[in-house]
Amino acid sequence: MTTHICTVPVRVSKNNREIDPTEDERQGIVQNITKQAYWHVSSCKPGHGVDKLLDDNLETYWQSDGPQPHLVNIQFKQKTKIKDLCIFSDFKVDESYTPQKISIRTGINHNNLVELRSFEIHEPAGWVIVPTRDARANPIKTWMIQIAVLSNHQSGRDTHIRQIVVHSPTETSSIFIDPKFSSIELASHSSCR
Repeated sequence: MTTHICTVPVRVSKNNREIDPTEDERQGIVQNITKQAYWHVSSCKPGHGVDKLLDDNLETYWQSDGPQPHLVNIQFKQKTKIKDLCIFSDFKVDESYTPQKISIRTGINHNNLVELRSFEIHEPAGWVIVPTRDARANPIKTWMIQIAVLSNHQSGRDTHIRQIVVHSPTETSSIFIDPKFSSIELASHSSCR
């Protein structure tokens, strides 16, 4: 697997209300595209499946069931710009089930994934914001993202993730931008008659 490291730092909440991923949504900076994708996990305990990652409830969680790495696959219908991933994890509640080392991989499908970044988080208590940028710090364009939990706190075997949110940058089409002209002559040609 080829490594292509994103250098924009990961933000880790140490207090449940310290980071709010919906703030950028409310300001129109990003849009939540979480439910526009097909989701699949490598394993799960009964009653703690992939649906728990998407239910907007921080009290529920996906729980893996099997050997590491534990995988969350997010597949889009078309190549999609992704600005960041938001992962809710709480060490105080989940203890040894809390992810510690995570790898983010992207590609067209499972067969050609490239590691975008790998990072460690220490005792998170809330949202972890993971920027997904290319070498020029632009949001990546991809068909698929894989979140791989490589290890847990306290050498735990299975993992808990309470929520995942996927953000895409809000695009502004040039068609809707009102041009500002500096001369009267150009301004007179700015509308159709």
